[in-house]
Amino acid sequence: MRPRRRAAVARAAVAFVAVAFPGVLLLSGCTSFADTLAAEGSAGSTRAGTSPSPEAAPKATCPAERAAPDPDRPIVDLTFRLEDDRRTVTGSETVTFTPDLPVDELVFRLTPNGPDSADTGNHLQVGAVRGSDVADSRYEAAGGAAPGGLYLVELDEELAPGQSTSVTLDFTLDLGQASFDRFGTDEGVSWWASGAPLLAWEPGVGWAEDPFVALSGETATSPAADTTVEVSAPEALTVLMTGEQAEPSAPRDGRRTWTSTEPAARDVSVAAGMFTTEERATPDGVRVTGGVLPGASIEAGRLADQTVAAIADLETYLGPFPYRTLTVPLLPDYGGGIEYPSSILLATPNRSVLVHEVAHMWFYGMVGNSQFRDPWLDEAFATYAEALVDPGSAAGLTRALDLDGDVGAAMDDFVDERRYFGVVYGKGAAALLAARQAAGAAEFDAAIRCYVDASAWTIATPTDVRTVLDDLRDAVRVLNRAHALGKDDVPR
Repeated sequence: MRPRRRAAVARAAVAFVAVAFPGVLLLSGCTSFADTLAAEGSAGSTRAGTSPSPEAAPKATCPAERAAPDPDRPIVDLTFRLEDDRRTVTGSETVTFTPDLPVDELVFRLTPNGPDSADTGNHLQVGAVRGSDVADSRYEAAGGAAPGGLYLVELDEELAPGQSTSVTLDFTLDLGQASFDRFGTDEGVSWWASGAPLLAWEPGVGWAEDPFVALSGETATSPAADTTVEVSAPEALTVLMTGEQAEPSAPRDGRRTWTSTEPAARDVSVAAGMFTTEERATPDGVRVTGGVLPGASIEAGRLADQTVAAIADLETYLGPFPYRTLTVPLLPDYGGGIEYPSSILLATPNRSVLVHEVAHMWFYGMVGNSQFRDPWLDEAFATYAEALVDPGSAAGLTRALDLDGDVGAAMDDFVDERRYFGVVYGKGAAALLAARQAAGAAEFDAAIRCYVDASAWTIATPTDVRTVLDDLRDAVRVLNRAHALGKDDVPR
């Protein structure tokens, strides 16, 4: 037996009615919805408050404290070497995996081979595969460019739940032309995120073998893993990446080695460039590092200050920040941002985008989801959180609730990017704001904090949202009308 991820629920095709949103900007990856759809405010529209509600009493079913990461989560050790051409990354990845279901293979997602990234020259190839349980390995297309979007490692015998296996994969990543993507190289900087084979496991479900889609959006599912990262880079470059970074090694043969650890990371990002950095700390001791390239329009200290402020604003609604560090390298201005655990590839100095990406530390970083099956669980919630603390972002959502389309649709249900951005980011966030208004701010805020704490470090589903809203029937009705929730999302 080899368990497979259940297929995404088939839904009717999305019918989109164009709405007069001027200034539409469609971007690959994640960005602030305020920069995607701008709309003028109107009377009676859904608007966010600018101050937090008084706290409501928590439900008896809510945990007394935030859930901890699974003690049997994967262990991932990554090594990267940015070659002197600054366009080639070689590396190895060792994964120790303990499944909760019987398996006879391991499945890895090769994100650089997705159609949107491969078109600009990004490419990930696996070399040698080692491990005492390894029988064979192969690529599968899964909608990706050659040699394939998935890499399967076959085991010589079935692995029972609770048993562990370790596999090491060598790989080569080619960085494509500079663009708004997870990978690239530009003057004075190279960056990669999801740049190694990504373990595609959903606990309790099985392997996430969803196909890539021809949209600029995420399709991955990955568990939080105990992760270490080592990066060798030319000595002139400063590395900013996921995790708590140690001081770099002394230069040797023209290179320095940088290391970091992150106890619960679904994936990692790395930026190596001519960064000037400054650090700040939140009152709770979270270390924030801002990094800017020569000629940037904002200073590193100002970027770090803005990030600390965003954390404080969001903590008011969502509870403590999930990580002990956050690095924010500012790339050339490609017009957006892409979130990774405890790190943000920020490709614009726009504050709304920064707030949106910081919100993703809760929604995707800590509270995970299948980004193929349930993209609204991270993008709609991050846009909603952005709107709570940024009135300008809230104004951009005033008419989004009237858009046609199901908020809870899967990635392959969207026929183009305009529909995806409009429905998932815009209508999804507008529905959450309307649900908050219908239920009462205090009660809804308490329920969402309950969802965050109960679902921490898991891969959440719409049923988890429905469960915490069980007593807030007006909110549930709003989300049902937007088709964010459905009849299958029965409270546990």
